[in-house]
Amino acid sequence: MALTLCDVGPRDGLQNEPDTLAPAVRAELVNKLAAAGLPRIEAVSFVRDDRVPQMAGAEEVVAAIERRDGVEYAGLVLNEQGFERLRQTGLDRVNVTLGATDTFNRRNGNASLAEATARVERILAEADRPTTATISVAFGCPFEGEVDPGVVAGLAGKLEADELVLADTIGVAPPSAVRSLVERVKALGKPVGFHGHNTRNTGYANALAALEAGATVLDASIGGLGGCPYAPRATGNIATEDLVYLLEGEGIVTGVDLDALVEISVWLETLLGRTLEGQVYRAGASIVSA
Repeated sequence: MALTLCDVGPRDGLQNEPDTLAPAVRAELVNKLAAAGLPRIEAVSFVRDDRVPQMAGAEEVVAAIERRDGVEYAGLVLNEQGFERLRQTGLDRVNVTLGATDTFNRRNGNASLAEATARVERILAEADRPTTATISVAFGCPFEGEVDPGVVAGLAGKLEADELVLADTIGVAPPSAVRSLVERVKALGKPVGFHGHNTRNTGYANALAALEAGATVLDASIGGLGGCPYAPRATGNIATEDLVYLLEGEGIVTGVDLDALVEISVWLETLLGRTLEGQVYRAGASIVSA
């Protein structure tokens, strides 16, 4: 199975933290994740500092990254201004995102669904590097409730991206819904990914369901960090080390060093001064006690 694991910790993981880490520290996190063998890392987002101060200094983060062969470094953008900033960097991939509902787009990007869709289409048309289009709140919206899968599939069909990622931004989907929507979007003929939050403890089951349905990209965040500033009660992403433990246990080779991931989460716990949401870094990667 061709599977790309993307760690979104430096971006989605840190954007909801109460403390803002310096660009040099965020770049250090990216470098540690790359050294652990992650094939893709979402390093930064190009957003306004006053709206998401945790992501300030994106260009400084990128400049401090120690590039490794075989690792793809991505950045997230919401609009043309963010894309113009990204295209001045050496990042390998642009991830452009929009919500599946009108209200979420207005809260998250100050645009209607139609405006956000048009904006994403323009960015994709101008992109000079590989593209991912992520559809947020694809399974449920904190403002509008359940989301019609047909609406999401129709939206996905409009986006000329190299890859489509379906995000359970507030962690409401059961595995059957993930499996069904991934299959439906995969029929469009493009690689499909899944971005899951573990808000209601379904994130890991959903990741497996997405794989069974043919997803080839899975997002996760080191230590289970994450959330969305504009999605109330959206707690952390599925933890990268927990996902790797699960996948390897199921016989899916990830090529990622689980012990190194555990060490990174321990480092982050000290740095952030709190216990993280991930389980494996606390329980240990081995079932044998030291």
